This record gives sequence, structure tokens and C-alpha cells, in this order.
Amino acid sequence: MEYNKIIKRNPQKRFGKPCVRDTRITVYDVLGWLAAGMSYDEIIDDFPELTTEDIKACLAYAADREHKLLHAS
Repeated sequence: MEYNKIIKRNPQKRFGKPCVRDTRITVYDVLGWLAAGMSYDEIIDDFPELTTEDIKACLAYAADREHKLLHAS
């Protein structure tokens, strides 16, 4: 998945952390909700500005970052 169109960094929002599109919802927020056991539907119910594609983009971003960290060391 190409997450680059969904995950954005803006130094003016959330200290430059990667966020979903133009929201203030970070990749870390979404990963935390998933780790806490929330389903995609529950997250979208609580945050209707998010889509299933947004959540998948957060997962793809995290996987790509982990992959890059493993190969950088």
C-alpha cells in the first residue's frame, strides 16, 4: 500500500509526528487503539473522519518504518 498520500508530517501539527491526512490523529494514536483491542469499525465510529484505508495506511507506515529500522542497524 502506498501510504504517502494518507500519512503526512506537518511541523505545525502534533510536533511533526506522522498524522492521517490533514487531521491531528497520529499513526501512534491509531496503532494504540488497535493494540488496545479496538476494531476498525469502533475506531471509525469514534473518529468518523477516518476510513478503513486510513487505518491500513497507518499499519503500512509502521511496518515500513520497522523494516527500515531493522535494515539500518
